[in-house]
Amino acid sequence: MPKPFASRWKSRTRNDLIIEVWEALDCESVGAHELRQIQRALLEQFGDGALASPAAIARVVADEGAVLRHREVFACDLEWREQILAAQSFSESLDFSGLAAAFASLVKIEARRLELGGNSDDKARADLRAVVSAAREDSSLRARSRIIAEGEREQAREVSQWLSLWLQSPELFSDWLELRRRSPEFRRKFPDAGSD
Repeated sequence: MPKPFASRWKSRTRNDLIIEVWEALDCESVGAHELRQIQRALLEQFGDGALASPAAIARVVADEGAVLRHREVFACDLEWREQILAAQSFSESLDFSGLAAAFASLVKIEARRLELGGNSDDKARADLRAVVSAAREDSSLRARSRIIAEGEREQAREVSQWLSLWLQSPELFSDWLELRRRSPEFRRKFPDAGSD
């Protein structure tokens, strides 16, 4: 069974693509494997905004005549929803408002990256990058804000730099951050931050 690639799909709407991929899979019944393939094609073709739950995809293909392996559909949908909730919970646990909080949050991010390292779940890794990218953007905005104190803006610039470097080279980031926090320049700029 060939792996779906974004360039091979002709559909312009989410539901049309769901049906197109299901037909290309040429399967008698639909379960977890097929639902994940369809989700992957949706993500590749239209991005995160078009991603549909396994249950929603199952409804579309069932309306077209697919036989559902209901137990697999329910389990796949439950797993997907749990992953969404875990990602939201993870994102909400992060704080980049100051250097100490940002460092603690980056430790969590690094642990999550390592946890995902051997996993083939591209969506989870993309979600982690999106969290870091959003935090970098927020820190960058705070660094330019004229309504917060200069010391806070300086910390926000530093955190924005950390997050930018994580996005560029996450594998090297931990070593770089350790060296950065021990550097004379960092200690001069942020004498109260310490370097553990």
